[in-house]
Amino acid sequence: MEFALQKTISLLIFILIGFLLKLKFKNPEEITGLKKIILNLALPATIFIALLKIEISTGLMLLPFFAILLNVVLYAITGWMLPLIGISKNSAIGRTSRLLIPSLAPGLSCFPFVLEFLGDSYLAKAAMADLGNKIFVLVVLYIIAMKWFYKNNHREMGRVNNSKKIKDLLLTMLKEPVNIFIFGALVFVLSGVHLNMLPVFLKDTFTRLSLIMTPLVLLFIGLAFKIKRLQFVQIFSMLMLRAGIVLILVSLFAHIVGIGQNGDVLLMVSFSLSACSFWPFAHISLVGSAEKSKHASTKTFDSNFAIGVLALSLPISTILILGILSAGNMFAHAFNLLILGVLCCFSGIFAVLCKNIKLIKQVSSSKEYSESNA
Repeated sequence: MEFALQKTISLLIFILIGFLLKLKFKNPEEITGLKKIILNLALPATIFIALLKIEISTGLMLLPFFAILLNVVLYAITGWMLPLIGISKNSAIGRTSRLLIPSLAPGLSCFPFVLEFLGDSYLAKAAMADLGNKIFVLVVLYIIAMKWFYKNNHREMGRVNNSKKIKDLLLTMLKEPVNIFIFGALVFVLSGVHLNMLPVFLKDTFTRLSLIMTPLVLLFIGLAFKIKRLQFVQIFSMLMLRAGIVLILVSLFAHIVGIGQNGDVLLMVSFSLSACSFWPFAHISLVGSAEKSKHASTKTFDSNFAIGVLALSLPISTILILGILSAGNMFAHAFNLLILGVLCCFSGIFAVLCKNIKLIKQVSSSKEYSESNA
């Protein structure tokens, strides 16, 4: 418990340090430079190391497919969930949300607590499931982001036939350092080459680069953090609805399938509650750069809103996961999970209702004041 709590506080401190450093980073280009280091160096190295560490076994082969199924379900429900909190799913904020909500970042918000509370064997299962999540986040969401980009900017780009769209998409994917390193790592793994088989100088280089990934990402979130009060309520509500729906789905699945091991249920819960991944933000940044170079009149995504989602997602996820795992086997039972899921959904909707009621009162007060002075 002490280790997990200290791990959480350490991650949040990095975000706070980044937020405090905003006074020193007055030039936006400096923050952009940090983002480029993350996307083109630290992130590819981290993915490369993570994939080379995975030991493929027949018993774990189904876990990536379950993770992809979870991603797909989250993507499907996000479009239905957004209107409840006052966000149009076809707006820039709506598209940003639909890209971020289905993504998972278990490495930051799930793995440390699974290791501490459930042990090495469950950590291996979580890492294997994350392989499916990586495929969805890096490939499927990238294709979706580019599809929206072409659709939103068809006037500026002129007529683009489907074959040219596919060609441009493939070329862009091949040029991205992240995708290059993923392809290289998969080639190594399928060839039977793992991390310990690499020469020491290569292993040390990639390992050292991967170590700077988490601090840089958290510092960047703190530096780039900009959130309006209305957006804070929207983001909080959206994340709580996400958590509540996930808990309800896991409880129903555990009850229907009849999972006997408490650890398996807790692993499913912890993995499903993982924070939103930073990788979709890489797709958002790529689209933003393309739109900037083409002087697009409308934006496909809202990068500031994405930063807000990432900044709030990590503490909310870690608090929920830490609280559930620290409660022992209490939330390994489907009924308790169902109750917690309903409470999370209620808190998400309640926050928006309170905000809307406050806005209605402000509007009515201003009307009464105008009528009295008329």
